[in-house]
Amino acid sequence: MKERPTTTLLLGGRIHTPASTDATAMAVTDGTVVWVGQDGPGRALHGDAEVVELDGAFVAPGFVDAHVHATATGLHLTGLDLTRTGDAGELLAEVRAAARPGEVLIAHGWDETNWSSPRLPSRAELDEAAGGAAVYLSRVDVHSALVSSALVELAPAARDEPGWSADGPLTRGAHHQVRTAVRQAVTAEQRRRAQRAFLRTAAERGIVSLHECAGPDISGEQDLAELLALAAELGNPEVIGYWGELGAIDTAHRLGLRGLAGDLFVDGALGSHTAALRTPYADRPDTSGSRYLDADAIAEHLIACTEAGLQAGFHVIGDAAADEVVQGFKLAEKTVGQRALAGRGHRLEHLEMVDAGQAAALANWAVTASVQPQFDAAWGGEHGMYAERLSADRAAGLNPFAALAAAGVLLAFGSDSPVTPLDPWAGVRAAVGHRTPGSGLSARAAFNAHTRGGHRAAGIADGITGSLVPGAPAHYAIWAADELVLPRSDSRVQRWSTDPRSGVPSLPPLDPGTELPRCLRTVRAGQVIYDQFTPSA
Repeated sequence: MKERPTTTLLLGGRIHTPASTDATAMAVTDGTVVWVGQDGPGRALHGDAEVVELDGAFVAPGFVDAHVHATATGLHLTGLDLTRTGDAGELLAEVRAAARPGEVLIAHGWDETNWSSPRLPSRAELDEAAGGAAVYLSRVDVHSALVSSALVELAPAARDEPGWSADGPLTRGAHHQVRTAVRQAVTAEQRRRAQRAFLRTAAERGIVSLHECAGPDISGEQDLAELLALAAELGNPEVIGYWGELGAIDTAHRLGLRGLAGDLFVDGALGSHTAALRTPYADRPDTSGSRYLDADAIAEHLIACTEAGLQAGFHVIGDAAADEVVQGFKLAEKTVGQRALAGRGHRLEHLEMVDAGQAAALANWAVTASVQPQFDAAWGGEHGMYAERLSADRAAGLNPFAALAAAGVLLAFGSDSPVTPLDPWAGVRAAVGHRTPGSGLSARAAFNAHTRGGHRAAGIADGITGSLVPGAPAHYAIWAADELVLPRSDSRVQRWSTDPRSGVPSLPPLDPGTELPRCLRTVRAGQVIYDQFTPSA
């Protein structure tokens, strides 16, 4: 005998949905939203449902983080955090307290541009603090690292690679060598513990889906396979896998990946002076960064993925790297045609330096820009790291979210965790409060980029996934949030139950200094994956 469908009825809340301008209730049957409306009709229509009294809580679509590094983030969550160190002395003190003989110490997050003095510790100082232990300390952008001599001994080939330094941070190929050695030194138990911590934290932040950007220079095939298996086993947030490697069609098919995308590096990062620029860095006029792929290689990868039915993608930050990518798309179009190229929904990660002409071209190829608003919050502004690296005038053009959206480029928001925290509401706030006037988005557009945009970036183009409307998968979170507000053009605040321009309930306050919503429950396809919500009796 077929089991009767199970229905849950949420009552007495504030439902963020385009299906009803004043919704307070929502019904979910077998993992699908089946009805949205008011409490009274909800009780009448779903009299046998299990009732959840929301007591005014805010219900919204669950977030998607479109760019993460799970194990690295988990190691950061369970290990040493360097994001708050204020100078070289504090960093060395942290290492001295945490280093253990016979173990590799992995820590992340130092950023000398925020220190009281930009002087970095020497390798000799790091060796002394570590007591002979192997130490890997990644910079906040994860494109360079301070390492101890003991770690170099585990990766001797680093000495022969570009980016080698006998005393300072390692970048480029040298960094990849030591990072590989670190990955090999991580035990299976460490990796599983880190991945569990990552998935648990994501669920706690209202995230229902994550795009893992793996690759041979980042995490390794075994790491990705174990992450995908663990997520399926635990029923935690969905993990969609990407693998950043040229020519790895068999790997993608074997692991069931969405594509050969994510961090397939065209260049590096601005903080480490490895993003590829058209003109030299303002604070390092001896370099214009590093470019790892040319237009021919980019085109070949796009063609191969398009023909194999896979999504291609690239890590691209500097303007010279963006030039190379656009040229690669033009070359690929000559072989496969515009329609086939656009049909795969290829994606670009970060895309921080892009001009209007390039944005229009990318929109024509239906490219997704997988971008990180918290980058601007951390490094934007007249006196931020971007301005230090590039000059204030050049820095003002970075992360032009409004221009990309206006050109028709699909935006999908992510954190690049552990580079910035797993904190979607902070990402939405950063996009709204962009440090460059005119480059930010409305709250509704920013929220959509962190919900529906992420699903679309992964190839789910049904038009409803990521919204709370009948027929959509029940991916949602329940939040403790202050009274909903809609900013007015005269800087005063007008209070509404809904946004009169869209008919959709307004979002919680996002002004700097206001408390962001706190997640009470996260639900994916009707299944609770995180729960701190106590319904009233």
